[in-house]
Amino acid sequence: MAGAGAELEVPHLPGARVLLVEARFYPQINDLLLTGARAALGAAEVEITHVVVPGALEIPAAVAMALGSDGFEAFVALGCVVRGETTHYELVAGESCRGLMELGIRNRAAIGNGILTVENEQQALVRADPNGQDKGGGAAQAALSLLAWRRQLAVKSA
Repeated sequence: MAGAGAELEVPHLPGARVLLVEARFYPQINDLLLTGARAALGAAEVEITHVVVPGALEIPAAVAMALGSDGFEAFVALGCVVRGETTHYELVAGESCRGLMELGIRNRAAIGNGILTVENEQQALVRADPNGQDKGGGAAQAALSLLAWRRQLAVKSA
C-alpha cells in the first residue's frame, strides 16, 4: 500500500490505460479515495476505466480478469476494510492484500493498493481525504510509478 513519506512525482504517461477497481462498501470514504486517485491519474493524462465490485475480496479477481485484456497497463485498487467484532477483518484485509501482491509479482503488473485497513471509520476518513493522507492518490501514484519503471526497463532491454 502506498504510504506516507517522500512525495512521489506523478509520471506523465499520456494515453496509458489504467483500470481503477473500487470496492464501494463505504461511499463517503470511497468518494475521497476516488477524488485523490482521479487527481493523480488525471495529472498523468492516462485513460481511466472504472469498475465497481462488491467488496475488497473481489478486487484481486477483477484485476486478474483484466490482466492481459483490453490493453490495461496499470491497476489501482480502492476500498476500505473496517475492523469489526469478528475475525472477518483479518481474512478480508489479509487476502485482498495477498491477492494483489501475488498478481503484481507473478504478472509483473503495476498495481497500486489503496485498500484501507482501519480500526474505525474516522481513521479511514483521515487516510482517504485528499487534503490529508490521500491514500487514493498515493495508490494511483504507486501504480503509475511502477508502470513508468516497467516502461523504462523495456527500453533498456530493447
